[in-house]
Amino acid sequence: MRIEKYIASLVRASLDNDMRSVRALSTKIIRRIKDENPDIAYEISEALNYNASGISASRSIGYGFLPQDNDSRIDLIRLEEPSEIIRPFFNEKLNEIINDIEIERNHINKLVSMGLKPTSSILIFGEPGVGKTHLAKYFSSLFKLKFASLDMSSAVSSYLGKTGQNLKKVIDFAKEEPTLLLLDEFDAIAKKRDDTTDLGELKRVVNVLLKELEEWPAHSILVAATNHPELLDKAIWRRFDMAINIPLPDYDARLEIIENEFKDIVIDFKKKELVAKLLKDVSAAEIIKLCEKTKKQVIIYDKSPEKVIFIELANMNQGKNIEFNKMFCRIAREEFSMTYREMANILGKSVSAIQNYLK
Repeated sequence: MRIEKYIASLVRASLDNDMRSVRALSTKIIRRIKDENPDIAYEISEALNYNASGISASRSIGYGFLPQDNDSRIDLIRLEEPSEIIRPFFNEKLNEIINDIEIERNHINKLVSMGLKPTSSILIFGEPGVGKTHLAKYFSSLFKLKFASLDMSSAVSSYLGKTGQNLKKVIDFAKEEPTLLLLDEFDAIAKKRDDTTDLGELKRVVNVLLKELEEWPAHSILVAATNHPELLDKAIWRRFDMAINIPLPDYDARLEIIENEFKDIVIDFKKKELVAKLLKDVSAAEIIKLCEKTKKQVIIYDKSPEKVIFIELANMNQGKNIEFNKMFCRIAREEFSMTYREMANILGKSVSAIQNYLK
């Protein structure tokens, strides 16, 4: 039986919490791969041994006990092993910044030996959907760091002093071993200390953050992400090694996203360029969602991808942007030979409005 045959059975057993089958299948896999892949076989064996002892299997690869809230006993972070993540598609300036961080981290020993520290704390801000979390996960993948994300719902407490205590636990955990810690919705815990609506708890949390950021170790990375940089305390900005503003994707980045999403579907390059132009001021997440909707229709109904994505673009815009409508009509007429009536139905406008757009 080929090793691939075990995968589906292992997935089903895992999803059904059938630990007996998981162990049996894992043992079979170990036997099959121990000669060609002894390291992987050993890793699986160690996970089984830890689990059999009543200890979390993740501890077999050096992951300790997760920090918990003292009262609820709920884990304060979600922990993931580093997985291969495609590099986000950004503009040239942002790509250069990412390259610089990579080079610094790759020369960490040389820098530390000279009393210098590579970039280890990064504040990322930008509109929703631009790729803040994606970038954090990419760094986790790139530098082979376990990915820990703060569970804001369990960390933030209404009880006096609890939020600061929980945050300290999470930070201490990330400091112990090489980890990338993501503090998403950072404005919820790093708000300006002149905010008169709180009773002092958030002020204490900001003070904890300021102290911990000053002492952040080089072997781990702290990434804080926010959609609302204007809400952050001014002192917080100075404590980060780097602040990265992720803008909406420019034309080149939009084109790269489209090409990546349609790498398995043949689509006319000129049409890709036109779509990229029409997607001005649209986030990367929305572009990916648009491409996924298009691919579903292409696969299920065997439709032309160029025309489907073009129509989906119009549905996304909902006829609100006049400049978009004008460009849409021009392209619809020249590239797809659409009638005024077809364009009017797609945009939800009158035929006379379409005629005006094309003047």
